[in-house]
Amino acid sequence: MRPSYVLGGRAMEIVYSDEELERYMTYAVHVEPDHPILIDKFLENAVEVDVDSITDKDGNVVIGGILEHIEQAGIHSGDSACSLPTQTLSEAALATIRTWTIALAKRLSVVGLMNVQYATQGDTVFIIEANPRASRTVPFVAKAIGRPLAKIAARIMSGETLAEVGLTEEIIPSHVAVKEAVLPFNKFPGTDTLLGPEMRSTGEVMGLDSSFGKSFAKAESGAGEVLPLSGTAFVSVIDRDKEAVVPIVKDLQSLGFKILATYGTYKFLKSAGITSDLEAVLKISEGRPNVLDVVKNQRVQLIINTPSGEDGQAEGQSIRRTALGYKIPIVTTLAGARATAAAIRALQDHPLEVKALQDYFI
Repeated sequence: MRPSYVLGGRAMEIVYSDEELERYMTYAVHVEPDHPILIDKFLENAVEVDVDSITDKDGNVVIGGILEHIEQAGIHSGDSACSLPTQTLSEAALATIRTWTIALAKRLSVVGLMNVQYATQGDTVFIIEANPRASRTVPFVAKAIGRPLAKIAARIMSGETLAEVGLTEEIIPSHVAVKEAVLPFNKFPGTDTLLGPEMRSTGEVMGLDSSFGKSFAKAESGAGEVLPLSGTAFVSVIDRDKEAVVPIVKDLQSLGFKILATYGTYKFLKSAGITSDLEAVLKISEGRPNVLDVVKNQRVQLIINTPSGEDGQAEGQSIRRTALGYKIPIVTTLAGARATAAAIRALQDHPLEVKALQDYFI
């Protein structure tokens, strides 16, 4: 598989092949002939991480929170759900992140808040960027750990020390907080629901509970997404995602879901040993009844559809827009699909309970 790139002038796109690159270059030159084309290589299957820290005048540094993004690196951080504390990062990666964050804050002579974005692949850590300022994640982190970070940072910038304000070490909560983006796709007819390097969200919500699954379920509910507890899941993923979708499909089946898949995904799932509760359906271009008919007839309750190349984009967009109209939950990343399965499992096990924010810190 070729490396992936993010290209951009005013519009950005992820490409995976020479053909997609050629198509984008033709489009970009036509739309923006006087603007340069920027090409960035980004890490495949990397986990993005946000870190907020506070440094006082004496160079003491305390990490406010380490947030693990649920969507993979390459999705705009404003559109990605994230979890505090982290769920999958290794101890080695976390140790590196903490060490580098403290070193950066000291080297940059920060007094107050700083945000650092990282990407991790296993134990390997990469710095994306460091910003010596507050970030959009600060209000979320403050509520998750029960400390007013912005107020503390203001006092620190006024000359107080971390010891004087009573914050001397990182607070890792015993509960799980999940931030989810609010995406207004239903207000813009014709807009695709795919997540990518351009930010599309217009707000954020927060879910708080004792486990990741429950917290993610609450966050989805807050964002207006009603997750199904049973029924049929339609699965259609690009070739590079087929192997990774197998355990997700098995997880959904263990939750009682039947699986409907386009023929390419169907054949791969069968070859991986999934034979029961699995049915194939035609693509839109292959005849009728096809997947669009299935969606319109509301035979599916959940859609997992990762983006394909140019030929499949129009078909995928048609499926996603139709599903949006029928209020069928759509997941366009494998990380999001894994989190969705965890949330459904939590909802099946126990109904969600309401608890005041303050009660988490008693």
